[in-house]
Parts: sequence; structure tokens; C-alpha cells
Amino acid sequence: MLNLAFTAFFICLLLAGFKRPFIWMLCYLYIDIVQPQVITWGFLSRVPVSLIAFAAAFLGWIVLDRKEDSRFTFRQGLMVLLLIWCGYTTLTAAYPADAPEKWAWVWKALLFAIFMPLTLRTRLRIEAVALVMVLSASALIIDGAVKTVGGGSGYGTLRIFVDSNNGLFEGSIISAVAISIIPIVVWLARHGTVFPSDWRVLIFAAALIFACALIPVGTQARTGLVCLGVLCVLYLRTAKHRVLIASGMALAAVIAVPFLPHAFLARMDTIEHHQADKSASTRIAMWKWTWEYAKQHPFGGGFFAYQSARVQYDTYVAETSGNTTVVDATPIVEVGRAYHSSYFEMLGEQGYPGLGIWLALQISGLVQMEMIRRRWKNRTGPDEAWVAPCANALQLSQIVYLIGSLFVGIAFQPFILMLIGLQCGLWSYLNRIDEPYGEGRKRPRAARVNAPAMVVPAA
Repeated sequence: MLNLAFTAFFICLLLAGFKRPFIWMLCYLYIDIVQPQVITWGFLSRVPVSLIAFAAAFLGWIVLDRKEDSRFTFRQGLMVLLLIWCGYTTLTAAYPADAPEKWAWVWKALLFAIFMPLTLRTRLRIEAVALVMVLSASALIIDGAVKTVGGGSGYGTLRIFVDSNNGLFEGSIISAVAISIIPIVVWLARHGTVFPSDWRVLIFAAALIFACALIPVGTQARTGLVCLGVLCVLYLRTAKHRVLIASGMALAAVIAVPFLPHAFLARMDTIEHHQADKSASTRIAMWKWTWEYAKQHPFGGGFFAYQSARVQYDTYVAETSGNTTVVDATPIVEVGRAYHSSYFEMLGEQGYPGLGIWLALQISGLVQMEMIRRRWKNRTGPDEAWVAPCANALQLSQIVYLIGSLFVGIAFQPFILMLIGLQCGLWSYLNRIDEPYGEGRKRPRAARVNAPAMVVPAA
């Protein structure tokens, strides 16, 4: 039944695309996030559904869509440069037999993120992409949250649809993504037009935010807890009642602690006492190794360069008996461990040039969203009030991702590249509709965004 449902939904999306070709773009987003070909075992698992959806989206735009409003942005150029550099490091990789495996999906994710902004020429399309991204991710998040409430949780044991540790099915990655979409959920609930804000939308949004907050509990991923804490602090920046909201957050945390599993609290305690935790100690040791590796290989070692790593460290456990405390040191040697950080992933695989391009891509996104927020925050027209909150939501989502990236190797995570593509589309769209007035001039009231054009009778 699950296989039939996924197959029927995929076919419906393909057929709907013949009426509205942009739906093929949404279809690809859905397939790349939910991955029904991985969850099912029937028809979808035997055909290249991702390739079919991408080909349909690209050909639909080439043949049927308007091109005059499509613009190529600076950040898309950065992604093109990053794509070319990744191709170069793959050709010169330290492990030429293994590197093409990661390159096979990295180039597709980058290419789609470069292409997607060209299609986002209206507010409706921008909102539709954000909505499909959220709803697709929520399919995995709600499944994990329900299992968490039912007691099926634990580090490395929470199974979301399938027994897999790749992509969004991995605990730390889904935790970071779940927290990062919360600002977009809030924006859609308040300013969405596909599903206008009413009591049903607000209830679903509140329930989804609660489910997102449960994912770090179910996966017991410290990354998710750190991301959630950072997001709560960042929300206070634009909040009107900061003291009240901060007090409510603190009260909610105090109330929630007694209901949290003991295993979750014990694992979160290792954030402070990381020397006693093998996973945290491995991260620090790998970061040190990568730093030294980059000194010898400044242009990177290509994908899977971490396989040459050999790290040695000690874990410490203190046992107290009466007035005596004994600290036991256990030496650990590990070979070929992952980077456990997007920043060191880029440094080790793509070297200083690749890390520089990637950081420029991220920082420019934060700057652009802040420019939009400040430029549009005082515009309250019915077709303008959505812009500043949208930019703020995308900026908060990216910051949460960058914080999560400190502890997880998700530099090329497709979901995050889609988020960057959405930012590029918003930037391009707003520059186009607001261009005649410049950034430093106030728009006349009669020329507000989406205002009906004047019809001048022919002479």
C-alpha cells in the first residue's frame, strides 16, 4: 500500500506538470527530500525517478516557461565556480576510485541549486518552493516525532521510514534540518497564500514546530539541541516582546526537562564533559588532523580524503569514592573517520580555495537577506509585508544550518543547497521588481509591488 501511494502521487505530479510545468520543479524537490525511491521497494525503486523529475523540470522551463524575468545572480556564479572546483579536485583526488561516488550526487545538487532561481520569477513560485520543501521534510520529521513520543528513540536507533544512515535519514542531519525549517514554517503560517492563515494552518504549524523540536530528543543528537538553543536566542532579535518571550522559553525548558528521557539528558551532558565522550573526542582529533592535512595539501585531497586519517586521543572518566577521585585515561586510535564538520570537510576535500568559495557563498547569503530585511521592513502594503519576514526566516534557517555544520559534515547537503537557491530566487525577484527606484530611494505609493498597472489609452 505504501508503494502504491508513493507511485500514484509521483504519477499525479508528472501529469499535473503538463498543465503547469512549474509543478515538475516541485516534484523534483519532493523526490530529492523524501526519497520515495529509497522508502519503497516496487516501481519507484527500479526507475530513475530523480532524473525523470529533473529532466522534466529543466525541459519544461526551456520549452514552456518565460525567460525574460530570469536573471543569473552573483551567488549562482559562486556555485558554478564551486562546481568546477569540485570537479577538478575529483580528477586529482587522493582516492580516485572512491571520489566519483560522492561527486555523482554533489554535482547534481549544485546544478539544481544553480538552475532553480531561474524559475522563481513570482511570489507564488517562491512560496510554493518554500512550502514543498517544508512539507516534504515534515513527512520525515512527523514520522520521527511520532516514534519519539511512542518511545522508539535513542542515539543511532531512531528509524525514520527506513533503516538508513544517509542523507536526511541520519540523526544529526535531520535534527539540524528540522530546527532550520522552523522559521520558514512560522513565515508560511503568517504570510502564506497557498494555504492562507487561519486556525487550521496555525494548529498544523504549531504541531509541526513541536515535532521539529522532538527530533533532537528522538535522535539524541547534540547538534539539534545546540541549533534549537541558537534559534531561540536569534528569535529575540526581531521579537516585539523579548522579555515575555524569553521568559516563556525558559519556563518551557524547565517544564520539559522532567519529561525528557534519562538517556537523552545523559548524552546532552557530554556537551560540557566532552572528554569522556568518544564521539566528541573523535571530532576534535579529526579537526586537528584535517588542519595539518590542509597544510600539506592546500588544494584539498578530493572527496573521501579523510580515509587517510589516523588519529589518536585519550578519553577520560572520573570515578569518585569518598574523598578520592580517580581519573582513568583510555587511549583510542581510529583510522578513516569522517570530518564531523562541514568547515573541515571543505578544508580537507576542497582545500583553501574550495573553503573560501563555500564561505563566500554562505556569508553573501546572510548579507543579502539582511539587506532585504532592512530595505523592506517598513513596507506594510498587502503585497509587501511578506518580504522582510521571508528574508528573516531564510536568514535564520541558514544561520541554524551554519551552526549545525560545525558538528556535521553537510557542506553539500541537497536540502541546504535548495535553501540557498531559494535565497537567490528571492534576491533576484526583488531586485527586478524594485529596480527602477534603487536601493536608497523610497518607492512612490502608486508604484507599490504588484500594484495594477495604469492603462493609457492610445492616442
